[in-house]
Amino acid sequence: MRVIYLHGFASSPSSRKACFFAERLRQAGATCDIPALDGGDFFGLTLSRQLAVIDAVAAGERVTLIGSSMGGYLAALYAASHANVERVVLLAPAFGFARRWPQRLGEGVVARWRAEGSMEVFHYAAGEARRVSIALLDDGAQYPDFPQVRQPALLFHGRQDDVVPYTFSEEFQALHPAAQLHLFESGHELTDVLEPMWRLTADFLGLANHG
Repeated sequence: MRVIYLHGFASSPSSRKACFFAERLRQAGATCDIPALDGGDFFGLTLSRQLAVIDAVAAGERVTLIGSSMGGYLAALYAASHANVERVVLLAPAFGFARRWPQRLGEGVVARWRAEGSMEVFHYAAGEARRVSIALLDDGAQYPDFPQVRQPALLFHGRQDDVVPYTFSEEFQALHPAAQLHLFESGHELTDVLEPMWRLTADFLGLANHG
């Protein structure tokens, strides 16, 4: 089995969740690729550019996608238009990506972002503030809030998530009744529930549950 793990916004292939899942997957006999979704250009980050990175890594092969936050939304978007994706595992997926920015930041902040052409955000992987172009928001507006995923889907979300409310995953499940949704008493990062998420993921993927 070939798995591609998709990290979240302002994160990297060395994130705690990425490394955890990669190690467990490899122990279970799967291969796991973790691309740097910004392609070395965080300022010019867009969903379209990230989808192109995923496409290049998948190379038309049969793959399973695991994505966290924005990476979860990207996994759903990619799966919706690529039959070579067999399954998706979504961790606090950032559904409603474009419309949630104004809701979360406020219209004034988004207006300044647009006027200046870029905005400073904290880059968790780099441990410092970096700027990202308004192209991220403008490009994201073309994509649906809830992609039409036809593949088997497993979702995890925290009830205390203050970044992407768990109700977004509930809405996705309502549109995709075959999707499995597990809610935890956790926040957006879900790093305190890695073990139970892995056990459920291993079962979902038909892998031996190492650890």
